[in-house]
Amino acid sequence: MRVDGAQLAHREAIREVAYRYARGVDRLDADVMRSAYWPEATDDHGRFSGNGWEFVDRVMSTHGRWRATMHCNMNHSIEFDEGGMTARGEISNLTYLIPDDDGPWSLWLGRYLDRYERRGDEWRIIHRVCVHEGTTTLPNAPMTMDPSVFRQGSVDRPANGRPLGT
Repeated sequence: MRVDGAQLAHREAIREVAYRYARGVDRLDADVMRSAYWPEATDDHGRFSGNGWEFVDRVMSTHGRWRATMHCNMNHSIEFDEGGMTARGEISNLTYLIPDDDGPWSLWLGRYLDRYERRGDEWRIIHRVCVHEGTTTLPNAPMTMDPSVFRQGSVDRPANGRPLGT
């Protein structure tokens, strides 16, 4: 199989789109999340089906009820369409939803079915479908350690443009 350097760069740019989406949701950073979608993009997330940027607004108004969320993207398959200006992708995802209290954590399992579009040198989502595979709850049973010695995750939500690594 011949490896094309330009195609590898495009593949990595598409993966960065998926990472921005997840970071934007998890840090409640609307600007970062919005940067994953083209302005006219569509998103079908079950209870919400419509414009991607409107979905961002909905997430910002609903996801604050959790102390933290973790969108864990795993397998990310990408296929380029002829011409190289569009691509299709499928991402396996686990999402942890951590409540403010000592209640159980929720775990969502699913996939994102994406269509990406390149404009100039920039890739973004033009259409996303969220596919549900399963859900479960996990008991909140902390490990036998002192978690207070670590920076606590809730202090960085929302991120409000916080640079990576801070």
